[in-house]
Amino acid sequence: MILRLLLAFCLSSLLAFAPAGARAAEGIELIEASLEATDDGYRLSSNFTVDLTRSLEDALMAGVPLYFNLQVEVSRPRWYWFDEVAAKATRRIRLSYNLLTQQYRASIDGSLHRNFARLDDMLALLRRPGRWTIVDSAALQRDATYTVAVQMSLDVSQLPKPIQVSAMGSGDWRMSSGWTRFAFRADGR
Repeated sequence: MILRLLLAFCLSSLLAFAPAGARAAEGIELIEASLEATDDGYRLSSNFTVDLTRSLEDALMAGVPLYFNLQVEVSRPRWYWFDEVAAKATRRIRLSYNLLTQQYRASIDGSLHRNFARLDDMLALLRRPGRWTIVDSAALQRDATYTVAVQMSLDVSQLPKPIQVSAMGSGDWRMSSGWTRFAFRADGR
């Protein structure tokens, strides 16, 4: 009995002193990504888990817009030289909160604007940014194998300058899924 209590105390102590990232899942993580051939070209479909840190959520509620970049790079390995980069594409997603209307707003690449009543609804758009054509079908060689790299990150350079300075020293402002790579074979539709 005493041994069980001692073991429970040790485990709870370890959890209490664990880093905040181990206890609360905050940040960005790629769940799945795929590239598919269409008549227009090759489209990227991706799915992320996104949980804002408390600092980011507070800044958003104070009216500071947050910019996220979804980047993709398609390359083909070569044994004799650097990898051939066949395509690079970036999708910018802007999240904001309007204090007067008390509504959240998301825009993709500055053109698609949507309003939301709840933060979680707006984050759903960030978690599933939709399929988008990243490269023309003629840009990839038929039956060649490519490496597709995908990353989503908070663009700290778009924050107001005073926040940029404090963001440099704080991990709360650095959100990135990191690059995830997968192989893709172009079928050359």
